[in-house]
Amino acid sequence: MARQELGPAGLKVAHAVRTVLRAVVADGLPAGRTVGRRPVQRIVVGVSGGADSLALAAGTAWCSRRVDELAGLDVSAVVVDHALQEGSDAVAARAAAQVETLGVPARVVRVEVADRGEGPEAAARVSRYRALLADRDALVLVGHTLDDQAETVLLGLARGSGTRSLAGMAQRQGRLLRPLLGVRRAETAAACREAGLEPWSDPHNDDPSYSRSRLRAALGTLADVLGPGLPEALARTAELCRADADLLDALAARVLVDASQEGGAVAVATLLHADRALRDRALLTWLRREGVADVSAGHVRAVAELVTDWRGQVGVDVPGARVARDGRLLRVLRDEVRSPGGGVQD
Repeated sequence: MARQELGPAGLKVAHAVRTVLRAVVADGLPAGRTVGRRPVQRIVVGVSGGADSLALAAGTAWCSRRVDELAGLDVSAVVVDHALQEGSDAVAARAAAQVETLGVPARVVRVEVADRGEGPEAAARVSRYRALLADRDALVLVGHTLDDQAETVLLGLARGSGTRSLAGMAQRQGRLLRPLLGVRRAETAAACREAGLEPWSDPHNDDPSYSRSRLRAALGTLADVLGPGLPEALARTAELCRADADLLDALAARVLVDASQEGGAVAVATLLHADRALRDRALLTWLRREGVADVSAGHVRAVAELVTDWRGQVGVDVPGARVARDGRLLRVLRDEVRSPGGGVQD
């Protein structure tokens, strides 16, 4: 049975959990369609069986006993079995059993991972979060660490995705919380050793067919070249970029409101007078609002040229649709209203 008292690493994890939970529990949850907030009733810890999530479960169990603001809240764990590896059911059962030694009830939820073209990692993530967030009255904690944040920033940089991508993962995303974004992966492993927990090592983490696995292996080499403290520096970059991206997104939302016209069109004049950073964000949001999926930076750039460099061109193709300039307006035309030759019908 795992020990109930925490060592230094376990206490660092628990204090990180306490800091985040205190603020969110005091704030409450959105009331949905009504105005106001509603109280948090339950806390669910997402557990994979790895060191990060087991340490998170141990820290949350400690907080539930020691933090007055959390007294009376129902704390449990959900172990998601993606059924993608042979023996995954046994791994999930073992993880649930270890969590229960902490005094936290745990259940295994088996999910079906349906890859619709986004790749196996993304498909598994969608299925996992759907299962974890099923209880609408619960806060959900997941064990992403500072190292995960650093890897996310580097992946965003490699993809050239802009400020929002460099902002990494948010500590709070609706009911989803990531309390350990300031905790190193080595510290969660130490916390498990202190608590007598035996983490499972996912072989996918070392599989070079996954981009994050390759990056994880290379991050140590980058730190050797660039100097110590690289993961921490990347995590600080994410924090700074998130503040900038949040502000720019809010300003761009105002631009889009001002530009929006009847029938889903947007006014060219409003977009033309906006700064590029705001115009591009407004166009991206508009395209997504009009049902255009998989919008790339190239698509946004091409649509923006209909505003800033229009020479009478009919329009530009985007996934599943075409954006056309009709005088002073931009419109998204679906495939069914386009001519067979790819142009736009009058």
